[in-house]
Amino acid sequence: MLAKEIRDFLVASVSRTGGHLGPNLGVVELTIAIHRVFDSPAEHVVFDTGHQAYVHKLLTGRQDFSELRQRGGVSGYPSRAESDHDVVENSHASTALSWADGIAKANQLRGLGDRSVVAVIGDGALTGGMAWEALNNIADGQDRSLVIVVNDNGRSYAPTIGGLAHHLDALRTTPSYERVLGWGKRTLHRTGVPGRVAYDALHGMKKGLKDVIAPQGLFEGLGIKYIGPVDGHDIDAMETALSRAKSFGGPVIVHAITEKGRGYTPAETDVADRFHAVGVIHPETGLPVAPSRFGWTSVFAGEIVEIGRRRSDVVALTAAMLAPVGLAPFAEEFPDRVFDVGIAEQHAVTSAAGMAYAGLHPVVALYATFLNRGFDQVLMDVALHRAGVTFVLDRAGLTGDDGASHNGMWDIAMLRTVPGLRLAAPRDEATLRAELREAVAVEDAPTVLRYPKGALPQALPAVGRQGSVDVLARHGGVPRVLVVGVGVMAHTAVEVGAALDAQGIGSTVVDPRWALPVSDDLLVLARQHDLVVTIEDGLATNGVGSALRDALAAAGTDVPVRSHGVPQAFLDHASRAQLVEQFHLRGQDIAREAASAVAGLAASAEVRSVERPAG
Repeated sequence: MLAKEIRDFLVASVSRTGGHLGPNLGVVELTIAIHRVFDSPAEHVVFDTGHQAYVHKLLTGRQDFSELRQRGGVSGYPSRAESDHDVVENSHASTALSWADGIAKANQLRGLGDRSVVAVIGDGALTGGMAWEALNNIADGQDRSLVIVVNDNGRSYAPTIGGLAHHLDALRTTPSYERVLGWGKRTLHRTGVPGRVAYDALHGMKKGLKDVIAPQGLFEGLGIKYIGPVDGHDIDAMETALSRAKSFGGPVIVHAITEKGRGYTPAETDVADRFHAVGVIHPETGLPVAPSRFGWTSVFAGEIVEIGRRRSDVVALTAAMLAPVGLAPFAEEFPDRVFDVGIAEQHAVTSAAGMAYAGLHPVVALYATFLNRGFDQVLMDVALHRAGVTFVLDRAGLTGDDGASHNGMWDIAMLRTVPGLRLAAPRDEATLRAELREAVAVEDAPTVLRYPKGALPQALPAVGRQGSVDVLARHGGVPRVLVVGVGVMAHTAVEVGAALDAQGIGSTVVDPRWALPVSDDLLVLARQHDLVVTIEDGLATNGVGSALRDALAAAGTDVPVRSHGVPQAFLDHASRAQLVEQFHLRGQDIAREAASAVAGLAASAEVRSVERPAG
């Protein structure tokens, strides 16, 4: 059976590489049915979110998963570079319905109205407001063929929360009524004409019964035809429902009930997230091949609980990622002080502003890439109102294997434009704990704490402090280069200082701790050196290096600044180490460039000395 072959392949393959296993095990039959009913790529299939597209990849000819999410291998999300069958590469949730609406409108205007557009959206993504903006507009196009498949497994990363989740829970009870009607049809039709009349009367009550028990009017009230719930693991039932939806010729919602992790016992019994995403595992047991090292997220998880014990006004918010961002221990100890708003980052930020106004100190924990979605709210609802809200950005900088949309490299450049905002970047466990405590102590402005994905580096203690700036190393009698390492890149900065020292070039290596705004203490240090070198894992353009250069210029100081960071581009999936090497962010690369710059400065000074007139 095809479905079993696909599941066996997914377990065997993803267990070797890591990836999004649970979501794809849950959409096997659903995806097979879609490809049997619709003619992809002529009829576009848009996935929201793209982590449930592995089966789609297999059915469209991409069957080498040996390097899944690795450089040169298959992406973990849809990719136009891989196939004409892929439409949307952005793996941020709640966008597929807007994409599908736009494609359907274009098809109609181009005379291709006979083509259907299919949007596959997980129930978790329906907690995002953008999905409902799209539904409002989709309903206005009754002559556009657009099929919305709601993949309802009761989960996004973890169990789906909120009013919509309760609504879908009610809809899931409907199959019992379908079974009653099925029994009635079989039984009553055997009794001839009287039985058929009785069945018709019973069938006429069907909608009323459904509306009482399962208020699908939420969708039909918008003017969108509703089919379901359908067993998403019954290929025949799914094909029938999708064929009916396609033939309708207008917007239709097909509500499919699926089970995340279906067919793989370790995933089915995983309470936390049904193996939403896994590393390399033993396929027989689902256990990790190597235990995870203690990471940044774990430190935050422990420290925010300690803060919560001392301060009853501290509350936490997240967007459908309670466990991934480290808030599960806080929720366990303080269940009334945690708010998971679903995949609704904009709402989370503005709700936090309201909480701050009413006397609380909210901590909003997100992946760095997802704060992009709430930028307007950070600017206009938090910063404008000088709200004391702390943002904790996990997976900041280069995350690598999840590709362009998940690299958390935009945050510093984006947030630098926000008046009054303060941003800290810890370099190790001790500075994460200290800077989080400092952040939640600020009550009149937004504060941000950002740190990368993965395991903690070795502790990097300061050898001194100049004002607010940590001094990490001093080399040579006359320091010529100030090396500024932002966050985890402070470790690279130390390597640069040591490499320069080996070449006889003196340096001071520092960690600004609070990277934005640029502190006066850092400006004083910069003036004492001939060259400033900054290293960060965010955008080089408009990042911390740019901010320091601008601040020096504004102060009338002409010390040159060499900024090293990530280029302003969308990055293909690769490991963090590969990207660091590609962008010349290794210590040896930066030291080589800095030594060359120092030599250039010396040569220029010598020329100026020769050209200066005597007397």
